[in-house]
Amino acid sequence: MSAEIIPARTPAEVFLASAFERSKATLPGNAKVAKWREDTFRRFYAAGLPHRRIEAWHYTDLRSLMREALPVATPPDETAIAALRETFAADAPALRLVLVDGFFAGGLSTPMPDGIRVASLASVLSEGRLELIALLASQDLGGEDPIVALNAALMQDGIIIEVADGTQVAEPIHLIHVTASPTAAAHFSRSAVIVGAGAAIRLAESCHSASPVAKACASQVNACLTVSVGDNARLAHTAMVTGHSPHGVRLETMLARVGQRAKFDSFALVSGIGLVRRQTFLRFEGAGAEASFGGASLLGGREHADTTLLVEHMAPACRSRETYKYILDEEATGIFQGKIHVAPKAQKTDGKMLSRAVLLSDMAAMNNKPELEIFADDVVCGHGATCGGLDADQLFYLQTRGLPLPEAEALLLEAFAGELIDGIGDDGLIHEFRGQLRIWLAARRHAAKAANDQMERA
Repeated sequence: MSAEIIPARTPAEVFLASAFERSKATLPGNAKVAKWREDTFRRFYAAGLPHRRIEAWHYTDLRSLMREALPVATPPDETAIAALRETFAADAPALRLVLVDGFFAGGLSTPMPDGIRVASLASVLSEGRLELIALLASQDLGGEDPIVALNAALMQDGIIIEVADGTQVAEPIHLIHVTASPTAAAHFSRSAVIVGAGAAIRLAESCHSASPVAKACASQVNACLTVSVGDNARLAHTAMVTGHSPHGVRLETMLARVGQRAKFDSFALVSGIGLVRRQTFLRFEGAGAEASFGGASLLGGREHADTTLLVEHMAPACRSRETYKYILDEEATGIFQGKIHVAPKAQKTDGKMLSRAVLLSDMAAMNNKPELEIFADDVVCGHGATCGGLDADQLFYLQTRGLPLPEAEALLLEAFAGELIDGIGDDGLIHEFRGQLRIWLAARRHAAKAANDQMERA
């Protein structure tokens, strides 16, 4: 006689199973897509929400951190779209694609230049466009990750951007994620950017809360972006991951394939969201390609930001760079996990990764876990990680020049994070990212002054 072991389910896992059963018949897609959803949800449910015993999730125990799951979002109504239309009419980028609560809002988006075709994920799945569905469904990148599987099972909508061979667009295309739901909700979106051979575009992602009500609501976002950069193509990507809810959960996955002699650059600024995990699975599929990843995380309170990357060098003479900086205040937690895998045939690989953190509080914590997995003998690979406080001599010098301590700290912190921002390569985006950094630093100075005033009054 043997006893069957039944894994304990958290309330969040039970709720997600119930949500899938209720909604699967109405989710977009043909019979093949429906089977894909069933398979991926079965895989997710077998593993459950990732926890610290899974090595890749050791520092972000989602099973403990997300005990409750939120109801799945519904499409925005006409009232919400109309309100957003007024907002975008006043101040919005010239080239933009908008997702509202994870749903493509064509009426808020603008026409794209010649050579760029845009469709909603829902329409692609319903029409059964096999080549795109095959790209979205490929399991060889991130297929073992339970959050990617959950995204595939419950994906509602997203944006598919196809760039024709040879198309060159210098102006950034803004992909704007708007939270507009008046109640707490979970969003599941999956998008794709397919850059044809010899093409070049810049994609700028950003997050916005549409109203004070939406800002106050804790949302749970599970978003996946599939990237395909063709031979001799170039994709420059930025993401501004900001919000105003200390209880929000944002899980972002990028699945990227880079072709021969292609170039892919990506930079992200993270601040103001309760729990963020950004994970990237990238594979070099052609020789002589380059990819660089960078980011700055500005964290306070009990915020938690996890950056996890797996870069697979499967072709020779490719170059990868990963550089991340963290500013951690109060009880914030930063995580950097980077792994470079070099296959036997990937000779002449050049891969490096670096993580640097400034801790402004004894309660803040930083976890670094760089890894190299090398099966070729003619490579140059390395990694480094540092954690520390602000330089006391530099602070003293600035104070002797008349700067109060908070101003001196802000100056050094802006220099620390701003160095990476200046490498974005687009003046407008640099100005935007620098502005967000200064907003965060000003808020920190204001909070410190308020705390000091309160102590003096006491």
